[in-house]
Amino acid sequence: TFLVIQKILNRYKLPEILEKYLGKKETGLFLDLAAYSLISENNAAQYYPSYAYSHPLFTKQMHIYSDSKVSDFLAGLTDDQRIGFVNGWNENRDHREKIYISYDSTNKNCQAGDVDFVEFGKAKVDLGLPIFNVGLAMDQNNRIPLFYELYPGSINDVSQFKFMVDKAVGYGYKNIGFIIDRGYFCKANIRYMDEKNYGFVMMVKGCKPLVCAIIDEHRGTFETRRACSIAGHHIHGTTVKRKLFPDDERERYLHLFFSPVKMMKERCRLEDEIEQMQRLIERSVGQQITFGEPHTRFFDFLYDDEGRLVTALEKTEAVEKELERCGYFCIVTSDNMSAQDAYLLYYGRDASEKLFRADKTFLGSKTARVHSARSVKAKMLVEFIALI
Repeated sequence: TFLVIQKILNRYKLPEILEKYLGKKETGLFLDLAAYSLISENNAAQYYPSYAYSHPLFTKQMHIYSDSKVSDFLAGLTDDQRIGFVNGWNENRDHREKIYISYDSTNKNCQAGDVDFVEFGKAKVDLGLPIFNVGLAMDQNNRIPLFYELYPGSINDVSQFKFMVDKAVGYGYKNIGFIIDRGYFCKANIRYMDEKNYGFVMMVKGCKPLVCAIIDEHRGTFETRRACSIAGHHIHGTTVKRKLFPDDERERYLHLFFSPVKMMKERCRLEDEIEQMQRLIERSVGQQITFGEPHTRFFDFLYDDEGRLVTALEKTEAVEKELERCGYFCIVTSDNMSAQDAYLLYYGRDASEKLFRADKTFLGSKTARVHSARSVKAKMLVEFIALI
């Protein structure tokens, strides 16, 4: 394993870039911490000496440092060194070729007292703690992480995306497109990419009114046609050209897809949800209770003069419409391409999703195990190199 890691490091010239900003002595320890994360699936400094005692090391003469030295090293890493490495890493990339940058973000809960950029926000796993956000950009063509950034927890995905686009511009990337998920779908982000003349491949959730209308319009026209089949994925797709919103300045390419497997799962889930709603409604009869979404989407509620629930009638047509739309999804692209090309581009984004899962599980980074802002930032750089 050590030889494989060493070969990858040398291939990407990571030791040379790190030495430029950390110095030769500190670079060895830094690389050992990255290898420690990969091999031991852990990031706790107190267990590092035990790992170092039984594994080859990058430090000079395989010197073993104590856990207190590791903590001091992380706390001493400056923003200039951290940013300098990411800048140097991106300088080595070929900025002339057309690349698609896959971008995603996640957040981490934090209860350390000295981390000044944590704030309360919309946490993916809400533990009632302040959080900080982590954004990661990845070269979709070469499957290589390009850069990352830390954001305060109160900044949402939509605002965060604009910072990432500006950062890509700052690194010198020009001929690029962005592959992003449904969390970044909004008029402001689309117009921002138009202004920068960047393309995009974006997932649109099927419940969006626009997509629902297009699905209803084209349902039954492509789901079984062999010409629309995407080999190896058991789905069918077709492409429609139109504007995303009334005042959109450009027409986009909406690629509609149908998956029988997805349809089965979504229908089963919808039926279960409606049955759960019915059970809750039955238990609430005779009570003064008001239901909201999604109950009102599928049921009409009847109350007596005192506001007590009498009964609820299922909206049969609404349920049937929802069942008909199960199994469909939509990908929007700014550039003209086939439904197959759009799907394969977005399907490749799965690599960045796996990187985030690896960051929290395989690298042991669900918990940072540090208490200062500088140490958090240093550990994120260690994780970034481990992800490479």
